[in-house]
Amino acid sequence: MSQPQTATTDRDHGFVKALGSIDALFIGFGAMIGFGWVVLTGEWLSGAGTMGAILAFVVGGIIMCFVGTVYSELVAAMPHAGGEHNYLIRAMGPQVSLFGSWAITGGYISVVMFEAVAVPKTALYLFPNLEFVKLWTIADFDVYLTWALVGTVTAIIISWINIRGVKVASLVQTFVVSFLIIVALMLLAGGLVGGEAANAEPLFTGGGSGFIAVVAVVPFLFVGFDVIPQSAEEINLPPKKIG
Repeated sequence: MSQPQTATTDRDHGFVKALGSIDALFIGFGAMIGFGWVVLTGEWLSGAGTMGAILAFVVGGIIMCFVGTVYSELVAAMPHAGGEHNYLIRAMGPQVSLFGSWAITGGYISVVMFEAVAVPKTALYLFPNLEFVKLWTIADFDVYLTWALVGTVTAIIISWINIRGVKVASLVQTFVVSFLIIVALMLLAGGLVGGEAANAEPLFTGGGSGFIAVVAVVPFLFVGFDVIPQSAEEINLPPKKIG
């Protein structure tokens, strides 16, 4: 009888290879899903129409498939923690790598701020009376203290989960992604059974500009699969399978 696999440790860097194939899949998939769609769905539909938004996502998804293919080749060749930092320093040297790594860091920080807004807006759908203590107005949008508290507490909890370690984060991510998939299937089933085709109109709106506006957002929303190469040394799989 074969012995059960246990987490191994990279002796050179001290990383515990605690992630299996399912863990890595859910971490990357969950990072791509996020909560951004909660805030932007209405803008997509009003800007490009129902079919226009769908086609924009198909086009954007095809583009990102090429990017993902490049990542898969690179992570298989260089399965080291840090992802893009390693690729840049190998191809272009330390100066370009320094600039690129800080640019990626800035991008991730901006995503955190975006999610800190998306989560309170999601909570508002569940608790409509969540607006208390108005703080200020930005771009004709009122900001309330309760919203800020929800976003701040959420950011603290997520930070604490990540500090606990990648294995804890993967367990939480697996649970959240599974929950979102179940909810999505329920919504899809409800739409097919009780939905009306008239609700999908207008199918196209905004012309080419509306379509391009949605396509431009797609790469930002697909960001997340790059967490796999960044945590490559913590995945207990052969490099080719990681890619």
